[in-house]
Amino acid sequence: MKDELLELQTQVSYQDDSMQQLNEVVTRQQADIDLLRREIDFLKTRMGELLSNLGEVGADNEPPPHY
Repeated sequence: MKDELLELQTQVSYQDDSMQQLNEVVTRQQADIDLLRREIDFLKTRMGELLSNLGEVGADNEPPPHY
């Protein structure tokens, strides 16, 4: 009976350690996801600005009509 109890305690200890490690991984991954989302939002905004500016520059550089 003592051996069985000791075995169960050992298993619970290993499971607790595994859960802690997995929690750290998930927390790190969530931080990475949050950072990537902010970067994507920034890039979307910047791309929109660049496309808007490109449209304005394109309108100024149109050649005059030949006739």
